[in-house]
Amino acid sequence: MSVGRRTKTPRLPPRWFVRLVWSLHRGAYRALGGRIGLWRPRARRWGALRLTTTGRRTGRPRSVIIAYVEDGPHLVALAMNGWGEGEPAWWLNLRTHPEATVDLAGGRRPVRGRAATGDERSRLWARWREIDPNLDAYAALRPSETAVVVLEPRQAE
Repeated sequence: MSVGRRTKTPRLPPRWFVRLVWSLHRGAYRALGGRIGLWRPRARRWGALRLTTTGRRTGRPRSVIIAYVEDGPHLVALAMNGWGEGEPAWWLNLRTHPEATVDLAGGRRPVRGRAATGDERSRLWARWREIDPNLDAYAALRPSETAVVVLEPRQAE
């Protein structure tokens, strides 16, 4: 008798816990001068980068550490806000000011952010699904579609 895999609605940790983990990650990165906290993606694993955007209201630099995968020269992230409601601030900032910088395990790079659409979005979403088979179930927890964000390389100014 074989037992099939049942898909359950995923449970998210409490919001305070998610925010605490994000804060600790950023704090460790800062305290150790960037020596830990960023890593490159590997087969079936995402990487971590530090994205610095321009605040849409303040005009000041805003930094956050997010997960990403590589797609050729492009870096691809999900604007998921910890799978909670609303758009993450970094994505709102990128939509207003698309030019940003990323710090990777191998150095800094200027980028321009945009949302993937159509076939490109479908292809990149499938790529993320290879990393997390529960991706669709997590995305279903959000009231709106999760943006797939492409960070394209740009020339330094």
